[in-house]
Amino acid sequence: MTGLAGLEAELHRDLARLLLPPANWTAPPPGPDGAPLLDVLVIGAGMYGLAAAAALTFKGLRNLRVIDRAPAGREGPWVTTARMRTLRSPKHLPGIALGLPALTFRAWYEARHGAAAWVALTKIGNADWQDYLRFVRDALALPVENAVELRALVPSAGFVTARLAGPAGERVVHARRVVFAPGRDGTGGPVIPPGIDPVLWPDRAAHTGEAIDLTRLRGKQVAVIGAGASAWDAVATVLEAGAAGCDMYVRRAVLPQVNKGRGSANPGFFEGWGGLPAAEKWRLLAYQYDVQSPPPHESIHRALACAGFRIHLGTPVLAATPAGTGLRLRLPQAEASADFLILGTGYAVDLAGVPPLAALAPRIATWADMYTPPPAWARPALGGYPWLGEDFALVDKPGLATPGLGRIHLFAHAAFASLGAIASDIPGAAAGAERLAHRLAAAFFAEDIGAIHARLEAFAEPELEGTPFFDRAAFG
Repeated sequence: MTGLAGLEAELHRDLARLLLPPANWTAPPPGPDGAPLLDVLVIGAGMYGLAAAAALTFKGLRNLRVIDRAPAGREGPWVTTARMRTLRSPKHLPGIALGLPALTFRAWYEARHGAAAWVALTKIGNADWQDYLRFVRDALALPVENAVELRALVPSAGFVTARLAGPAGERVVHARRVVFAPGRDGTGGPVIPPGIDPVLWPDRAAHTGEAIDLTRLRGKQVAVIGAGASAWDAVATVLEAGAAGCDMYVRRAVLPQVNKGRGSANPGFFEGWGGLPAAEKWRLLAYQYDVQSPPPHESIHRALACAGFRIHLGTPVLAATPAGTGLRLRLPQAEASADFLILGTGYAVDLAGVPPLAALAPRIATWADMYTPPPAWARPALGGYPWLGEDFALVDKPGLATPGLGRIHLFAHAAFASLGAIASDIPGAAAGAERLAHRLAAAFFAEDIGAIHARLEAFAEPELEGTPFFDRAAFG
């Protein structure tokens, strides 16, 4: 058997050899509706949601469900709002393999395209990555339900109530733990710089995280704010689609030169960050915030190959307002005009801006609540990162005690300050999922110890039957 069918057969042989996944071992109590509680509800079936679900099942936590608001095959940004041609990560990263060679991206790619194609591959195409994630989901039979949106999370003693909406209408699910994995854009929404008039939306402005009708930009003048990877990808995309010209406005006079994130993508950072003192975590976070990451050189070359591209370094946009059918940009020394504006300004970390968590946000501890850096390291923009437990759990602000708040585990980029880059990018996905699964397994064991102890006492498999020393009376 060859191809993907052969790879899946190999994967299942490996799983059988490793006795994975083990049987479910928890003892969920009844919920408010009288039915046993779901152990884990995973919100999001993108890369991190799937990694979490897989790692949890490998720990015998199989009483779980995964939901995603997107249709099947369109979870995450890979074939929707991501406008790069390839991933920015090196092709040799294992993906969400969780220690299984047959779950690596390389194994999937070679099974689908052949070994020679792997050798020729430079970087991973977006659609290939989406298809690989779907392979992981299907091969492990992860219980994913698409087109279901989370409306609110309501924690209480012993469980969390999730209010959901889908094709069948609204409903509630009660789970002992919730893993909230909404993706990079799901913990605060897009950053909109001061001075950008919101009235420009949607006809004259968009963030790179939004859908953009490229047909409307043919023959138009486009302005892009920002110089991160998504900004460069937006420049190339609109020009390739027929825009007459595109001006990129960059606050910095010189682009960042070194990808420090790649320099820190190793097991030391993945395993060690969470155990560091708060001051050391903050220094690392502030340093990476200061230096930023450069756009991939492929994205720059792609934009430079397009006619009509102009870049304005050291030129922040102070304001953008409507003007006629287009817009006017106020710059430090002049004004400029455009027909359409694209913001490549990244995403905020602000849980008050996350609708399902908005009601809880005033109670959730942030780094600003829990740690005051020395003046030289003060970075107010970073204070909104949530202060999380070592299991990614939300924590109360000082002086508050919200029942069940710690049963919500934030498995997303906003975990960076507390736990490092193990919940945001491809290199840390498996390490983050393993950490989450280890700690949730331990938490469930402690919660269910009464039932588990009773099961242990009731376990009565006669080991010595058939030997001279078998004592039938010992079994009642």
